[in-house]
Amino acid sequence: MDKLLIKGGVPLNGEIYASGAKNSALPILAASLLSDSPVTIGNLPHLNDVTTMLELLGSMGVGVMLSDDMEVQVDTSSIKNLDARYELVKTMRASILVLGPLLARHQEATVALPGGCAIGSRPVNLHIEAMRAMGAEVNIEDGYIKASVNGRLKGSKIFFDPVSVTGTENVIMAACLADGITTIRNAAKEPEVVDLINCLTSMGANIKGAGSDTLEIEGVHSLKGTSFSVTPDRVEVGTYLTAAAMTGGHIKIKSAKPEYLSSVITKLESSGALIQTGEDWIEIKMEIDRPISTSLTTGPYPSFPTDMQAQFVALNSIAKGSSTITETIFENRFMHVQEIARMGGNITLKGNTAIIEGIKALKGAPVMATDLRASASLVLAGLVAEGSTTIDRIYHIDRGYERIEEKLKMLGADIERIS
Repeated sequence: MDKLLIKGGVPLNGEIYASGAKNSALPILAASLLSDSPVTIGNLPHLNDVTTMLELLGSMGVGVMLSDDMEVQVDTSSIKNLDARYELVKTMRASILVLGPLLARHQEATVALPGGCAIGSRPVNLHIEAMRAMGAEVNIEDGYIKASVNGRLKGSKIFFDPVSVTGTENVIMAACLADGITTIRNAAKEPEVVDLINCLTSMGANIKGAGSDTLEIEGVHSLKGTSFSVTPDRVEVGTYLTAAAMTGGHIKIKSAKPEYLSSVITKLESSGALIQTGEDWIEIKMEIDRPISTSLTTGPYPSFPTDMQAQFVALNSIAKGSSTITETIFENRFMHVQEIARMGGNITLKGNTAIIEGIKALKGAPVMATDLRASASLVLAGLVAEGSTTIDRIYHIDRGYERIEEKLKMLGADIERIS
């Protein structure tokens, strides 16, 4: 099993390009199931979850042609079955995103209950209740969601409590081919949801309210193929910016969208970073020897993203002063804390809040990744730790970061993948 070996203490310097966003790529790939002609999707990140989604589509008989530069053409005219099998979806929660498109276009779907990171409850009941509200019959049998509808789905009024990104995306896709108007209230406003809406609109969907908490989708009879490029990954960009702040570095990230990172940029500036932005780039320079502690609370977009929480736990662990980080999205998303503590971090957990006393330096140690973003925080901790850090179970990080060791090497980090 692969591991990452990191020798810390090297400031990051240089330029890299942002990869496409996994959390846009997966729903957009699922949305291709709605089209009656080929869909071409560009700027796909080369990630395990994207590969799994492509394999899932292929297992249904969908035609998938992938180019060397990670542009894929999806042709659903050859679809043979409407099953998302457990063997393919057990590692990826986003697999449930095929439920809405299959129901809307083919009137039935069988989807295994999904897997993914063990970071707390991410219930599928929101998806199931929404599909039932749109006229589908949905049952859970033998670990599978089995759904069908007689004729077209019906437009409905959907309210999400709590707000759900994948729930919002599933209903949007289902509603595109439904009979009548669907209104989603307390809809997710994440940039990745907007990216999906933009793709669907280019396919002929009629969607109003993108970027707001109220969406109105008027169903149409069919959607056509399109060519669409996935938005840059704001979490990947935020992770590298945080790494630069922690190591006292100076980096520029191209093909980025600064407007999607306002909350993260604000917190990095509070920690002492100097940040400049352009239309499609972000530059960060750290001129102080250690970051300044900065407290935060996670929340739905545009609040501070839960997917950046672990990285800021790492930053605050070597910052000047004390801080608190409160997690409001997932109830089990502090598993990285005990691993950073193995490296000397002074962190106390009280409920859903981490209380962090910054220290001058972490110590390299063997640590274990427990989920995708936790693994990123351990990489960041390793970059600043004295000595060597070995990170095990990095298959987690490969689910969400494209060639992380290669990009960090380009910025001067002493990091390598070992077996």
